[in-house]
Amino acid sequence: MRPAMELRPPPTPVDLKRNPPHAGIHYDHSQFLNRELGLLAFNRRVQEKAENPETPLLERLRYLCITTSNLDEFFEVRIGSLKNQIEERKSHPGPDGMSPGETLQRVAREAHELVERQYRLFNETLIPALAAEDIVFLRRALWNEAQNAWVAGFFEREVAPVLTPIVLDPAHPFPRLLNKSLNFAVTLQGTDAFGRKPTLAIVQAPRVLARVIRLPDAVGGHRDSFVFLSSIIHAHVADLFPGMEIGGCYQFRVTRNAELQFEEDEVANLRTALQGGLPQRRFADAVRLEVVDTCPADVSDFLLRQFGLERSDLYQVDGPVNLVRLMQVPDMVERPDLKFPPFSPGLPKVLRKSPDLFATIRQQDVLLHHPFQSFQPVIDFISQAASDPDVVAIKQTVYRTGHDSALMEALLTAAQRGKEVTVVVELMARFDEETNINWAQRFEDAGAHVVYGVFGFKTHAKMALVIRREQGGLRRYAHLGTGNYHARTAKLYTDFGLFTGDPALTRDVAGIFGQLTGTGRPAPNQLIWQAPFDLHSHVVRAIDREAEHARAGRPAHIIAKMNALLEPEAIEALYRASQAGVRIDLIVRGVCALRPDVPGLSENIRVRSVIGRFLEHSRIFYFRNDRDPDLYLSSADWMDRNFHRRVEVCFPVRDRRLKERVLREGIRPYLNDNTQAWLMDADGNYRLRQPRRGARRIVAQHDLLQTLAEADGGGA
Repeated sequence: MRPAMELRPPPTPVDLKRNPPHAGIHYDHSQFLNRELGLLAFNRRVQEKAENPETPLLERLRYLCITTSNLDEFFEVRIGSLKNQIEERKSHPGPDGMSPGETLQRVAREAHELVERQYRLFNETLIPALAAEDIVFLRRALWNEAQNAWVAGFFEREVAPVLTPIVLDPAHPFPRLLNKSLNFAVTLQGTDAFGRKPTLAIVQAPRVLARVIRLPDAVGGHRDSFVFLSSIIHAHVADLFPGMEIGGCYQFRVTRNAELQFEEDEVANLRTALQGGLPQRRFADAVRLEVVDTCPADVSDFLLRQFGLERSDLYQVDGPVNLVRLMQVPDMVERPDLKFPPFSPGLPKVLRKSPDLFATIRQQDVLLHHPFQSFQPVIDFISQAASDPDVVAIKQTVYRTGHDSALMEALLTAAQRGKEVTVVVELMARFDEETNINWAQRFEDAGAHVVYGVFGFKTHAKMALVIRREQGGLRRYAHLGTGNYHARTAKLYTDFGLFTGDPALTRDVAGIFGQLTGTGRPAPNQLIWQAPFDLHSHVVRAIDREAEHARAGRPAHIIAKMNALLEPEAIEALYRASQAGVRIDLIVRGVCALRPDVPGLSENIRVRSVIGRFLEHSRIFYFRNDRDPDLYLSSADWMDRNFHRRVEVCFPVRDRRLKERVLREGIRPYLNDNTQAWLMDADGNYRLRQPRRGARRIVAQHDLLQTLAEADGGGA
């Protein structure tokens, strides 16, 4: 392990492009775990929520859909990246010592096991349990006469008109199939109207068709009766090929590489380039083929050849090839007894006293803890600014907001009313590019200033700045957050947001907006740690400072909560701190490359992952610093990309009461959780923590709901 990091001027973006971080560095591979295997381990923990009988039944189905969606993205992004590296003959290992080829082999084996586990749960547990509650997915072979008649009518009215069967022959080559679309390979016998003897056809199911269809109560025969679109098409596929004999009909789905890459010197307008590139993603190189397990080997082998895939890329499944589409079912079923109980997000007491946000923020900083507390004040912050005649300018970053956003509409209103509105839209937010392009166009049409950050460095920081004229001068107000400006995910993800009028903090925010919209080298930030400039060096420096305290016999403790921990230098700094005697608690929701509890290396480090009702998303960094603790909230995980290839902010919580709130709500409940916390060992394995006999069950998220939402005791 190398010595402590040398303090040096932060690199510029140009430096980082020419000299990527860690280039040419040789690591002790025994000290790092593999990223891709860690991501699969996270999905297994989510799968456990689906398997846990204590989870409400319809929520178990939802968790199963979440693991499937996560796995889709894993293939689109991580497997796509590995295949790119192999194709480009990049065989150098990562910090864990595994080459891309070795990683791909290990991942394929574990991914196959996870998929088998998913379908076993679906078929052997969830389907029977749902049927016992009279929520039934009707199998095609068991449809009665009335059900067959209804399905036949539905197929004729709603399905057949939008299907385009393609018989494969020299005039009809294998079609280009959309990423993750539902398709059918149909084997044929006989002679068609033109005297041809086709043997195989492809039928594509348009995405406009729902994949799960509810039957009318009078027809279904159950409280909630559903059929799969795949069953409907299968039952009537012969109608698409009159006069031909159907040998078999086999559903399949192909997953494609989702990476979009552009070279700066080849792009004159990023938005235009993206608009041209996004359609190509739907037809990018294939990375996985899923087929129904009844598909004959000759058909699946033919499909593999068409997509340029290996046998290890084939996933044969016993059921629908896309379980994600079952995500809508819990919302289609009115069974509150089979779901998590509803709740009403609370408000901090200080916001309940006065509706005037600016007057409140002038008096004190205000902290919001989502989803336990409402996201509405964030929307109100922009709405009040839009209608306030004293507000002269609003600036905001946009990473993920959703298609229908009241907050974005408020920004548009502000621009239409003549405010100086500046929006930094991150066009390269993966899977949200099209939505952000649409918002960018609307903002431009409304007269707002729209910029796309810095090419090659995603703007991932979550910031909003309001400039208001007060008492003859201008005053700044800011909102800084750990999560996106997205009202829907604010109900599903745990995040913190801070309203502040602190002159030093808001000055830093204004300076960062200046970097994103202008040029030159602005003055260093006074309080905010910022990527890609000094966030990494500040984090390593703070870790090393705790080690110095420990060596001097002073109290030393680090607590870091994040989504992922992968960056090698930060991990090595944590190892040094552990060896110096620093107590280190890491709450890492997803992948963690650090090995905890290794004698002589990391015996003072504990790693846990909490998987609950809400997705843990907040980033909190606490450094004991003897008797003067520092606590930061951030948009950044401790990953290479966040430290070196993104614009991120890490901001201090300076108010003593709010600092205590973050510890009380964002840290201690998770360290004490003995029901939904998974403890990680040195080999990357996780064990679910269990309460001791007679001890109270502590469930962090449930307790926070009781405190912040239902009891509405939001604190300062």
